[in-house]
Amino acid sequence: MKKIISSIMAVIMLLSLISLAGCGEKSADVYFLNFKPESANAYKKIAEAYENETGVKVKIVTAAAGGYEQTLKSEIAKNEPPTIFQINGPVGFSSWEKYCADITDSAFAGLLTDKNLAVTKNGKIYAVPYVIEAYGIIYNNAIMEKYFALPNKKVSINSAEEINNFATLKAVVEDMTSKKQELGIKGVFASTSLSTGEDWRWQTHLANMAAYYEFKDNENIVSAALDAKEIEFKYAENFKNIFDLYINNSVSEKTLLGSKTVEDSMAEFALSQCAMVQNGTWAWSQISGVKGNTVKSEDVKMLPIYTGINGEEEIGLCTGTENYFAINKNVSEEKQKESLNFLYWLFTSDTGKAYVKDFLGFTTPFKTMAEYTPEDPLAKEVSRYLNDQSKTNIPWVFTAFPSDAFKKEFGNALLEYAQGSATFDQVKKRVIDKWKSER
Repeated sequence: MKKIISSIMAVIMLLSLISLAGCGEKSADVYFLNFKPESANAYKKIAEAYENETGVKVKIVTAAAGGYEQTLKSEIAKNEPPTIFQINGPVGFSSWEKYCADITDSAFAGLLTDKNLAVTKNGKIYAVPYVIEAYGIIYNNAIMEKYFALPNKKVSINSAEEINNFATLKAVVEDMTSKKQELGIKGVFASTSLSTGEDWRWQTHLANMAAYYEFKDNENIVSAALDAKEIEFKYAENFKNIFDLYINNSVSEKTLLGSKTVEDSMAEFALSQCAMVQNGTWAWSQISGVKGNTVKSEDVKMLPIYTGINGEEEIGLCTGTENYFAINKNVSEEKQKESLNFLYWLFTSDTGKAYVKDFLGFTTPFKTMAEYTPEDPLAKEVSRYLNDQSKTNIPWVFTAFPSDAFKKEFGNALLEYAQGSATFDQVKKRVIDKWKSER
């Protein structure tokens, strides 16, 4: 009898375990490891809305600024790894290929307006871009108009829209610095954030300008950079031109920049303590979300990043993406399916599209989002430049940079330069050497 009871109990326990496992698999909860800290709150709201509509729970984890790769390495090795993660284009794919599922035939991949935008290998799609972004020099036109109305200004132009090269930008900025008190600002540019993990605007975004000019004569600029074993950093002097303009006409002293964050600089802009800041389309939520914000949306405009190159009067904003969704092929097929369902819902359902437009503020490459253009001022500026046929928008060559280690070395060198402990020639050498060793 004891043996019979034991056998029955064992069967009951086994059936219970099978039942629990089946329930867990059926729910197929999605785990999304988010790359963008500025979008963390929006994704949490999206996850709640999705669960309310479908019953499927979406776990959102957001990596710290500058720490996504390390977080992904840690999370993907766990028993419950991310089912959706992000890569930064071809370079990211080379590192994470063994985790990327083939999503060629998925309904989500089918949403792309141009499948050439996807990360592919041998004709198969492994990652899909989800946002087209742009960056440049954001400016507060109210402050600029106040400057141009001054009777003692030293420039002949009368509006920020007339700035179309570095020489003019430099003349305007340096004259504004001399008139800070009259303009009621602490500096023309917001603080150049050079603390660890906060320097991506310079070692990646600003460095893109020099990389673009170095490889621009190639038919495929990004591919040429990706294949380059070495660089000359030919346009180091042009990089120095604009970087010096930033740090010499800033809200903060150069020696303090190592403690400054992106949040600091965006708050300075939002509170009208400065007139300009280098950043991109994602920055409006940061500006408008600052307590005490004094910048009106209609006054938020953008300029291209001018560095002193011949013919730069014709350039536009730096436009592209490094944000690609990939599905973890090492999780169950059910979890892969549910993850793709979540992404499809986000860009096709009325609820999802409204969140993309109003909370994430993305300009997307999807057919279903044509009528869901964000209303924020920076998105409008990007549309203005994209539709200006006289402008050549700068592609995101930094997606071909060798590694995070390369970018971090670049950032460390810039901090030392700003603090006076390194020359720019030393910065240039370190950048060239690190590219070669990483590649």
